Amino acid sequence: MIRSSRRLPPAVASDADLILRDAMKSVDAPTRRRFLERGLTLGGLSLLSGCALDDSESVQAALVSISRFNDRVQAAIFDDKNLAPTYPESMITRPFPFNAYYGVDEVRHVDPSTYKLELSGLVGDKTPWTLDRLNTLPQTSQVTRHICVEGWSAIGKWGGIRFADFLDRIGADKTAKYVGFKCADDYYTSIDMPTALHPQTLLTLTYDGRTLPAEYGFPMKLRMPTKLGYKNPKHIMALFVTNAFPGGYWEDQGYNWFGGS
Repeated sequence: MIRSSRRLPPAVASDADLILRDAMKSVDAPTRRRFLERGLTLGGLSLLSGCALDDSESVQAALVSISRFNDRVQAAIFDDKNLAPTYPESMITRPFPFNAYYGVDEVRHVDPSTYKLELSGLVGDKTPWTLDRLNTLPQTSQVTRHICVEGWSAIGKWGGIRFADFLDRIGADKTAKYVGFKCADDYYTSIDMPTALHPQTLLTLTYDGRTLPAEYGFPMKLRMPTKLGYKNPKHIMALFVTNAFPGGYWEDQGYNWFGGS
C-alpha cells in the first residue's frame, strides 16, 4: 500500500488521484467515509484541503464533489453509438430476480384501466398517454443484462417503445439536459439526454413476451442496459424534460448519479 506521506512523481500522483476518484464511486457511503477518515489514500486527501476530517459536512461535501466528478467523466466518455451486449433467449435468467427497496409482498399494483402517463416540462404535447395508446406505437425487444450495484446481474428480455422515438412523438426538447421520472412506489430518478436517446433505451411494456408483471414494473419500466439497475425506474407514472438537475431516490442518498454500467 502507498501511504499518503510518500512523495510520488507528479505524473504518478495525478494518475493516482484519478484512480482513487474512479474507485470511490463503487463503494457505499459509510465505506467511503471510513476510507477518508482513516487517510488511506493515494493523494486523494488533497481534495479536502482546508477541511477537518472530523467535520462531517466537509467530508460529505468532498464525497459529493468526487461523485459529481465521476458523473462528468462518465458523461464525457459515453457514446450513443456503442451498444450493450445482447444475448440469445436461451440465456435468459429464469426466474428473473425481483429487486426493490421493499419486499415483493409490497409491490405496487396499478389499475391499467385508469392509468395515464403524465408528461410535463420541455415537451410540446403534454397529452397523457393511456396503455392502449402506448401499445399502438411501434414495438421492439432486446435481451440484455441487468447489472445491479449490489454485485449481481441477470439477463432478461424486455419489449417496448424506443424512448428516442417516444420523445420525438411528444415533441420533447432533445437539447435539454435531463429526463426525470416519477413512479407509483414513490421512487424517482433522472437520466441524461444522451442516454435517453440511446437506441437501446426502451419504455418497456412487456417482459419475456408477456405483459410486464407487477414485480418487474407494470405498467411501464424504463430499460437501459447502459445503466446500473437503480437507474431503471419501474411503475412509471410521469416523466418530465428539464434543464434543472432532478436528482433521484438513491442518488440523493449518495449514489453516483450517472450510474453507467
